[in-house]
Amino acid sequence: MLGILGQRTYRHLFAAQALSLIGTGLATVALGLLAYELAGADAGAVLGTALAIKMAAYVGIAPVATAFAAHVPRRALLVCLDLVRAVIALALPFVTEIWQVYVLIFLLQSASAAFTPTFQATIPDVLPDERDYTRALSLSRLAYDLESLLSPMAAAALLTVISFHGLFAGTSLGFVASAVLVVTVVLPGPQQPEYRGIYERTVLGLRIYLATPRLRGLLALNLAVAAGGAMVIVNTVVLVQAAFGLSQQSTAVALAAFGGGSMAAAFLLPRLLDAVADRTVMLTGAGLLGAGLFAAAVVPGYGWLLPLWGVLGLGYGVSQTPSGRLLRRSAAPEDRPALFAAQFALSHACWLITYPLAGWLGAAAGLPATSAVLALIATGAAVAAAGLWPRHDPNMIEHEHRTLDDGDPHIADAAPTGHGFRHAHPFVIDRNHRNWPRPS
Repeated sequence: MLGILGQRTYRHLFAAQALSLIGTGLATVALGLLAYELAGADAGAVLGTALAIKMAAYVGIAPVATAFAAHVPRRALLVCLDLVRAVIALALPFVTEIWQVYVLIFLLQSASAAFTPTFQATIPDVLPDERDYTRALSLSRLAYDLESLLSPMAAAALLTVISFHGLFAGTSLGFVASAVLVVTVVLPGPQQPEYRGIYERTVLGLRIYLATPRLRGLLALNLAVAAGGAMVIVNTVVLVQAAFGLSQQSTAVALAAFGGGSMAAAFLLPRLLDAVADRTVMLTGAGLLGAGLFAAAVVPGYGWLLPLWGVLGLGYGVSQTPSGRLLRRSAAPEDRPALFAAQFALSHACWLITYPLAGWLGAAAGLPATSAVLALIATGAAVAAAGLWPRHDPNMIEHEHRTLDDGDPHIADAAPTGHGFRHAHPFVIDRNHRNWPRPS
């Protein structure tokens, strides 16, 4: 898996991603402390609102920003967005009102909503070989998991020598370092799409996504992933400290168990996906999430919780990590940024549902009922994914064109059928293919 770091451009991009994630992790810790300084006992409400603003920005901004950025050089765009995020992070320590936090968080996450899909859509062009790209996806998942483990520890160490306001400076430095690394490489330019209006470019990714059977299945899997992740992220502290009466350190260990399961998936997936189909792997992960959530409804104690959280982390990573392979396979290179933006928005829309559900239902009905409800959601989503994503899902699909002119270059190699022209090639939704062909 580490062999792809020998490719200089990808190595610099991966380092940029890792530094940006560390900065984001420091900001997460600092934001909680800032909320407590401003709101005291109401800090939870402030953080909950900030999280909702973050998800709303991701859902609403990503497709629109990608549409406007379609003709902007990638390197310039990524560097500018990193610098914007660095400036916003530096402004956070100076806020004195809660509404100012909300405004800055919206601006920060809006920049991230433009940055992340563009960054993700660049990697398939840097690593065109699917085996290399699969390993890059696993490394990316590993970076996210390591960030969730290491950033809180780094923040704790820094807080022994600086105030929490200084953590925002660390966040800004992470974004600046990311920008510097992106500047040092030459990125392949996006293949220029045909001219489209802003509205059409905005909805392009959603149209491709919802017209592609495997991606409709991925949308259901996104909901299963969000159900499992929301239970762990929102309710681990309640389960460990309120239900089991244990310490903050025990909460950290439980979250580390979940991260460890996801990291195990990152190490296992490159070889596993060489031998087993994406559909089988990802549906198995969703099944683990559903089963693990049902078990969480009756978990008897902390000793059982740790391995259970590890299983949930494994299911989480196995269900989520290969999604980039599906997106890469499902769009022409010039349409990938729009499709990655659609995945970014739709997956976070699932979190926008499950985050408040996990919190509000947990407070109103208790954790066993909450876990059972989320288990039903994850299991139902897995069943839906299995139905939406056909078992037989080839890249090469034979299909017929009935509306293209005889001289259209797309059908130069096609055979006339009397009603049109028939040929086969790797099929994606684009201007020549508005609908998915029905199975013959």
